[in-house]
Amino acid sequence: MDHQNDAAHRHEGKPDPSRIERLCIERGLKMTGQRRLIARVLSEAEDHPDVEELYRRASALDARISVATVYRTVRLLEEKGIVERRDFGGGRARFDPTDRGHHHHLIDVDTGKVIEFEDPEHEALARKIAERLGFVLVGQRLELFGRRPAAAPTVKKGRGS
Repeated sequence: MDHQNDAAHRHEGKPDPSRIERLCIERGLKMTGQRRLIARVLSEAEDHPDVEELYRRASALDARISVATVYRTVRLLEEKGIVERRDFGGGRARFDPTDRGHHHHLIDVDTGKVIEFEDPEHEALARKIAERLGFVLVGQRLELFGRRPAAAPTVKKGRGS
């Protein structure tokens, strides 16, 4: 993956609404109107939607789309390597387009918010661990689950204290 283009894409502000559609065409998928719509919704997503959320967003744009079509399309996109299934807890698989480049995830267990990050130190450590065990690292996935610490209670001091 081209990390420079990926970083530029993520930081330019607006997602390219046709990037996943282009991947579909490159991988030989016939693009029906409904597949095109689902690809657009995925391309525009800045989060990691589950199928129900994809359906909600797609049906807001075209009420004729069915949840079954969304499920079938997502399964097809997964088979073609265009999206990856992620389990961030909460009982529903969520989807991450594979063209976003290599990154990891920190999941806020209280809100379900997913934060994407890269960390060169982690990358170097993962390569060292693989080498120490006699392997060449060919891929990795890191999902951290965390909770923001509760703010320390502030003690108000009155005049009589």
